[in-house]
Amino acid sequence: MSPIITVTNLVKQYPGVLAVDGINLTIPKGICFGLLGPNGAGKTTTIELLEGIYQPTSGVILYKGEPLGTRYREEVGIQFQHTALQDFLTVRETLKFFEQLYQQTLSIPEIIELCSLTDILDRDTRKLSGGQRQRLLLALALVNDPELIFLDEPTTGLDPQARRHFWELVKLVKSRNKTIVLTTHYMEEAYALCDEIAIMDKGRIVSQGTPMQLLAENFGDVVLQIPAADSINKLAALGIQAVETGDFLEIRTNHLHQTLQQLLEHGINLDQLRIRAWTLEDLFINVTGKKAAA
Repeated sequence: MSPIITVTNLVKQYPGVLAVDGINLTIPKGICFGLLGPNGAGKTTTIELLEGIYQPTSGVILYKGEPLGTRYREEVGIQFQHTALQDFLTVRETLKFFEQLYQQTLSIPEIIELCSLTDILDRDTRKLSGGQRQRLLLALALVNDPELIFLDEPTTGLDPQARRHFWELVKLVKSRNKTIVLTTHYMEEAYALCDEIAIMDKGRIVSQGTPMQLLAENFGDVVLQIPAADSINKLAALGIQAVETGDFLEIRTNHLHQTLQQLLEHGINLDQLRIRAWTLEDLFINVTGKKAAA
């Protein structure tokens, strides 16, 4: 699959701060690519460089093998984390206003259907709910029928139902052979949407691959969770390492049957036992040492 974006030795230096430290990145066409990282990791700066908002200190960004230019601006769509809309316009009027900014556009009726805007077309944009506003912003990012779409923290502040509805819209957009670059602090969102992810820390990419591939590479075991109250001392006496998380102890093991047998033989109460697989949040913490911000 040919790349739509190729990044080589990308550097962005601010006075006293090396925000992006020589990263290399290839984003294939037709996938949802997630760029993750803790606050201050350089993720936002990298996205702004890829969007063409800022110029790099050094390094090269290519779109379909060419430097970013007029063609790029015509073929890219961006949903910013914070976007100011013109006051006193309805959703319908806002769509028509943005349509006039481009030579090539997707038909407004098609956008309305794709982003589920039919019921709010005549509503003042100031009176939209969080989920409705995000659907409109996605629609505006699609007005020029872009091949590459940037979604910067698109579901921040949305309730779980609105967030999952937005996920379905993103999957629908991707099914139209679009390439999506997503930033998010919700690891569940990254797992649900992204075909490939890159995790940044201190201006560098510290881990990259498909979610399943990265989880397999970093964790070859499972996690047992048992109540901490009556078990912590017994586990210590057995020499079993456990991490306390709230009211539970977490035990990592490559040998599930043997570990369960050992716990039973030594009188550990397993009535509230939980067995869970590793998640992207575990991976995020493992490679950056930080918990993803909500």
